[in-house]
Amino acid sequence: MLMAGTGREARINYMAGTFRLLSDGDHVRCAMTGVRIPLEALRYWSVARQEPYVDAAACLAAEERAGR
Repeated sequence: MLMAGTGREARINYMAGTFRLLSDGDHVRCAMTGVRIPLEALRYWSVARQEPYVDAAACLAAEERAGR
């Protein structure tokens, strides 16, 4: 069975503890590294900057870049 959005990058609204799909897709790109993140593996993001991150290290680097 084909899934909607297969192979396409999703548009997402990142919220505290969850996220909402704005457009179909099966992945997003890490804001720091550009690495493709399957939606089922997405665990790190910034609500304030509306950015996804591939892992905790990328999330920390983004926080440091933002000066927090």
